[in-house]
Amino acid sequence: MNKTADDETGRRKRSGVHAIENHQREVRVGIRPLEEFLKRTSREIGLRPDCAAVRLIGDAEMARLNEKYRKKRGPTDVLSFPAEEQSRPGSLGRQVRRYKGKFLGDIAIAPRVARRNARESARPLLQELCVLILHGLLHLLGYDHETDQGEMERIEMRLRRRLGIA
Repeated sequence: MNKTADDETGRRKRSGVHAIENHQREVRVGIRPLEEFLKRTSREIGLRPDCAAVRLIGDAEMARLNEKYRKKRGPTDVLSFPAEEQSRPGSLGRQVRRYKGKFLGDIAIAPRVARRNARESARPLLQELCVLILHGLLHLLGYDHETDQGEMERIEMRLRRRLGIA
């Protein structure tokens, strides 16, 4: 998930771009609530509000990216593309200090997969998309739930409670 990418996900050339762009038509998604969530989450964590760009993409594009960067078939719900190489993360505070003021990277989300996940978890799609934005931000900060013995999950659950998306 944490592979560096070129302009595959529409990364802007200049840093500091705050945007959520919808590049899919499979699922109707309101962008403004997601932008507000990204701003609020960035503030809560201690990052600047334009720390990441989020692109909503279709399942076909997500499957292609998932195959290319993770060598896994089919679409996934979220992929993160850090703007710079990452080292092993420390505490959340240390990570925030390390990346404060920087553009972290891009987050790609597949709303159709998110909708399936939301139904399975019995939560609204908007809440699931917010969870995925938070999850993507933590990956951009260097966390990896596949290798960190639950550290990312603990941080994510604490932030979900603070942000009201538990």
